Amino acid sequence: MTQNLGSVDRIIRIIIGIVLLSLIFFLDSGARWFGLIGLIPLLTAIIGFCPLYKIFGLSSCPLKH
Repeated sequence: MTQNLGSVDRIIRIIIGIVLLSLIFFLDSGARWFGLIGLIPLLTAIIGFCPLYKIFGLSSCPLKH
């Protein structure tokens, strides 16, 4: 599994993941569990691979010569 996420993309995903996960603590109703969706961008940032990028042939990694 080759990495297809660049460093800027990974940082953005980490921030989005943390913000979404924080919804668990700030929302009161059953909607708070939507914050678990934040695990997806957080995990993809940690491993550096996005399956959707692979499907669509995208990559945010810098080109290696």
